[in-house]
Amino acid sequence: MIIITKANLIRFLVGAICLLLVLNFLWTTESDGSSNTSLSKLSIRRVHKYAHIHHKNDSGSGSESDREGNRNNSGHKLPAAPLALSKERELQLLHNNGRNSTSTTVIAIANFTSIPQDLSHAHPHQHPHPNAFANSTQKSQMTPTQNCTDPDPRDGGPITPNTTLESLDIVEAELAPLLRPGGAYQPTDCIAQYHVAIIVPFRDRYAHLSVFLRNIHPFLIKQRIAYRIFIIEQTNGKPFNRAAMMNIGYLEALKLYQWDCFIFHDVDLIPLDDRNLYNCPRQPRHMSVAIDSLNFKLPYRSIFGGVSAMTRQHFQAVNGFSNSFFGWGGEDDDMSNRLKHANLFISRYPINIARYIMLKHLKEKANPKRYENLQNGISKIEMDGINSIKYEIYSIKEFPTFTWYLAELKNSERKS
Repeated sequence: MIIITKANLIRFLVGAICLLLVLNFLWTTESDGSSNTSLSKLSIRRVHKYAHIHHKNDSGSGSESDREGNRNNSGHKLPAAPLALSKERELQLLHNNGRNSTSTTVIAIANFTSIPQDLSHAHPHQHPHPNAFANSTQKSQMTPTQNCTDPDPRDGGPITPNTTLESLDIVEAELAPLLRPGGAYQPTDCIAQYHVAIIVPFRDRYAHLSVFLRNIHPFLIKQRIAYRIFIIEQTNGKPFNRAAMMNIGYLEALKLYQWDCFIFHDVDLIPLDDRNLYNCPRQPRHMSVAIDSLNFKLPYRSIFGGVSAMTRQHFQAVNGFSNSFFGWGGEDDDMSNRLKHANLFISRYPINIARYIMLKHLKEKANPKRYENLQNGISKIEMDGINSIKYEIYSIKEFPTFTWYLAELKNSERKS
């Protein structure tokens, strides 16, 4: 007969915990090598084996322009069309010192496929001419010689999004033949005039991601631009910092290519009109003017949230987004203030064109310090942004429809 005592109960609990830890370890070992791209696999972040490479950087902070200079000092020019992250390019990124970076960067190689790029601006002895390559899914008989033009607005108009929830595997099967790995696309019948990085801040919105990708790729392909979709996922442990994820996306995307412009895009917003062009604006452009959840009305003139477009020059002029906004709200209004401070103004398409539907989700926890941060925002522009963000990239993965980064934000709520 077993006597239940306090000591026996403690031994039983300790034994049970040890057993669970062993089982979890065995399950993790089996799962880490999987290349399955289903939503469930993505959500538990066991999509590939991690091969960590640490870069210890010198102390001191530097601007993004300084970091770009360091990357280009290696003697390799950026490729003309960064549609896939080749092994050669990845190794080049990993071996650049980034002397002025503000933090230690951890990058994980995720069995990247060596996909040919358009390397017409690269060193001729290191890379073959782009004519030697053929897009595996977009056969072209000859290299295009004419520039792409914007779609004729008379051929466009309202569109009906497909909001049916499907697994990521099904969405990838539909779209992969149209794309290159990493969620990249480039027209083959003309020379793209805009190279656009689509930056999506992300955490725990896997159902939205599937719907977003299913709609945004056909929408963008029609516009005859070269683009790549970057999903920047924040690790757990801190309240979600949307602005910081967009800063990280900007910095990481520039390591692949000198993009002409950046579209910062919430994953729950789907465009409703294909005349809403995702190209490079002369002035910062607020894209999501009319959203169904807001009765297709602009709440206030200075709003800059949801979907926004900026050139590389615009973003650098305002030092990117503030890193101070943990939790929901405030970061877009702060960016609006930054743009005004830099003598830039917010442009918009007509309200009958810049229309979006918002996918349903639970209301986020509001940032209790958002009003305080907004009041102090202008005075912190030069010290709070892309030149002060501290983060680590734990994993990079090329999926068929997007490039995924798992990032940990090192800036603290108190010090931001």
